Amino acid sequence: MNSKKVINEIFSYLLIIVGCVLAAFAIGSILIPNLVLDGGINGVSIMLGQITKIPISIYIILLNIPFLLLGMKSLGKKFVFKALFAMLVFSGVLYFTEMVDIGIQDKLLATIYGGLILGFGVGLVIRYGGCLDGTEIAAIIISKKTNFSVGQIVLFCNVFIYGTAGFLFGFDRALYSLLTYFITFKVIDFVSEGLEQGKAALIITNQSAKVATDIYEKLGRTVTSFEGKGMINGETMILYCVITRLELTELRNIVKADDVQAFVTITDVSEIIGSHIKKKPEVR
Repeated sequence: MNSKKVINEIFSYLLIIVGCVLAAFAIGSILIPNLVLDGGINGVSIMLGQITKIPISIYIILLNIPFLLLGMKSLGKKFVFKALFAMLVFSGVLYFTEMVDIGIQDKLLATIYGGLILGFGVGLVIRYGGCLDGTEIAAIIISKKTNFSVGQIVLFCNVFIYGTAGFLFGFDRALYSLLTYFITFKVIDFVSEGLEQGKAALIITNQSAKVATDIYEKLGRTVTSFEGKGMINGETMILYCVITRLELTELRNIVKADDVQAFVTITDVSEIIGSHIKKKPEVR
C-alpha cells in the first residue's frame, strides 16, 4: 500500500470517529433525555436500556455482533472491520454522552436537531466505509434473496420498532421517533452522497458539436455521443454526460442558448466509478 492510500485510509478512520462522536452526542445528549428513539438496533438498545437500566452502549455491541458475523462472508472483512471499529467508538462515546443532558426541553426541537446531528454523524460513517447499525447489514443480505429493497426492509423493521415503542412509552414518543428517522434518513443521504451526487444528462440535439464543446469548456466534462433516429425528425445526435447537481444550472444555460435546439432529460446517478472530468492540456 503506497503512502497516498495509507493517508486516505487514516483520514477515513478519523472522519468515522468524528461521525461516531456526533451520532453518540445526538442520541445520548438530545434524543434519549427526551425519550425519542433512533431506528434499528440502536432503537432496540434504547428501549432495553430504559427498561433494564443497563447502559445502552452495552446492548449496542451485544446486539450488533451477530449481524457483523452474518455480514462477514457477504460484505467482506474490510467492511466488517470498519463497521466494528465504528460501533466500538460509537458505544464508547455514547456511554459518556448518556450522562450529559444539554437541557433541550422541547420535544420537537430535540427531534429535529437530534435527527440532523445524528444524520450528519451516521452519514460520515457510511461515506467513509463504516456502519453503526446491524439492521442495514441484515437488510443487504435479505434483499439479495428477495424482491424487497434494502430501504423497504429497514423501513419495515423500524415501523415494528416504533410500534413497540408506542406501546411501551406512548405513541407520541413513537411519532416523534418516526419524524427523527425521516430527518436522519434525508441527512444521511445528503452527507453520504454530498453535493457531488451525480446527475446523468441525455441531450438530443442537432447542434451536438457546439453543445459538447460548451460542456467541455464551461464544465470540464467529457461527453459521449452516438447516433439516434427520431420518428419525426429523422437522424439526430444524442449526447450523454455526467455532472453534479451544482452544475445543472450551467448545463441548462448551455442547452437554452438562442442558437441551440435540444431535448434534455436528467436522471439521478447513484454511484460513479472512474473519472468523468477531462483536464485541459496545458498551453506552453
